[in-house]
Amino acid sequence: MTFSGSQQRSGRPRALHYHACAGALCVLLVSCGGKTDTVPPPQALGTNAAPVAAAVSPELAKLLGKWERPDGGYILEIKSVDPSGKLEVGYFNPDPINVSRAVAWRENGTSKVIIELQDVNYPGCTYSLEDNPQSDQLFGQYYQAAMQQTFEVVFTRVK
Repeated sequence: MTFSGSQQRSGRPRALHYHACAGALCVLLVSCGGKTDTVPPPQALGTNAAPVAAAVSPELAKLLGKWERPDGGYILEIKSVDPSGKLEVGYFNPDPINVSRAVAWRENGTSKVIIELQDVNYPGCTYSLEDNPQSDQLFGQYYQAAMQQTFEVVFTRVK
């Protein structure tokens, strides 16, 4: 859109007045449009009520209990699971073996478990297991780090 220089407003040609206003509008829009702050969530009113804890998935809670590997008598005891999937686990052969990490999660409708051992004769050995609720078994693989071999394993629930 152009204006001729002969059309006057406030002593200026209209074209100059248009560009000056357009420039001011751009500055105004740029200065308003660049802000990305978010509105903080409303603060809860002070009460004596305890905060609500996140719930553990019922499927992950079903992993709790003692499980035995029939091919050697190894015992896996899943003592607790927190909402993030962190497990408290004991592993025995028949003496306790240190568990350095244990987690569980749900993937494609299946409960999965990773257990890492860190002890004498078990440095970096891991179990990668899946729950089979129909057979009440945990099945998967055991990686024996010292031998660098992987074995198919099954744990059955101790009743």
